[in-house]
Amino acid sequence: MNTNQTERGTPTNGCSAEELSRRKFFTRISVAMGALCTAVLAVPAVGFILAPLFGKTPEIWNTVGKLTDFQVGKTVNVTFTDSSPLPWAGVTALTAAWLRRESETEFIAFAVNCSHLGCPVRWLQDANLFMCPCHGGVYYADGNVAAGPPPRPLTRYPVRIQNGEVQLQTRPTPIS
Repeated sequence: MNTNQTERGTPTNGCSAEELSRRKFFTRISVAMGALCTAVLAVPAVGFILAPLFGKTPEIWNTVGKLTDFQVGKTVNVTFTDSSPLPWAGVTALTAAWLRRESETEFIAFAVNCSHLGCPVRWLQDANLFMCPCHGGVYYADGNVAAGPPPRPLTRYPVRIQNGEVQLQTRPTPIS
């Protein structure tokens, strides 16, 4: 008979039953502490991932100018403060839109971001087109895709006239 086995065949290796139970105790404590640490790290990460699904995106009416500042048939660039700026954003909190006055009471506003990769688009007055210089995206005056890789038309902002001022309903930088 081997000196490391008892008559029943269980190994002792010089360890008593008390030491084996201590080993089980420390194993369970280690597993519990590992699970606790995992939970402490996982809860904020899951919250960060799921928060946008439950949080309402702020939509703000920003005044971009007086009604008399805009000519019928002209498309101009207007600037406003992003609807969700960070406290330290400074001038980077400013964003823009393309605004065209269609008639005395009707305006159309487009995001300046290309729907392909979010690059800024330019208005080419002579061609009556919006163009993304980065990847060759081209949009008609109504915001629909004319050519290039953009998968969707330019994002539109709701526009209203209130107290003689033109306002856009904005949200964080759109990439539709």
